[in-house]
Amino acid sequence: DVQLQASGGGLVQAGGSLRLSCATSGFSFDDYTIGWFRQAPGKDREEISCISNSDGNIQYVDSVKGRFTISSDNAKNTVYLQMDSLKPEDTAVYYCAAKRGYRATMCVRHAGGMEYWGKGTLVTVSS
Repeated sequence: DVQLQASGGGLVQAGGSLRLSCATSGFSFDDYTIGWFRQAPGKDREEISCISNSDGNIQYVDSVKGRFTISSDNAKNTVYLQMDSLKPEDTAVYYCAAKRGYRATMCVRHAGGMEYWGKGTLVTVSS
């Protein structure tokens, strides 16, 4: 079975950092693009960052560029999202998702194209 498990959320003060992990299993990790997405209360789901394990391409949305860093550990089949300089507006439930062969440029623009989704992890940034 395909599984994605996001973890690492929590409560942090503005300006602080968190590292989210997306542990995966049940598919050929090296062939997949993994993305991070978030949904704040009362708002639409938002793309954040994607990494293509097949070609190494990495994409970010403008709102997190320079603050968030996505990385992939192929030995652990895990993708990370390092979040620095957090802002109250980063408060949301964060999800990871995967799709085979999906370009990172598409992933970061169209979350609806992702194939497999994990349960989210809540990030709360206090002011």
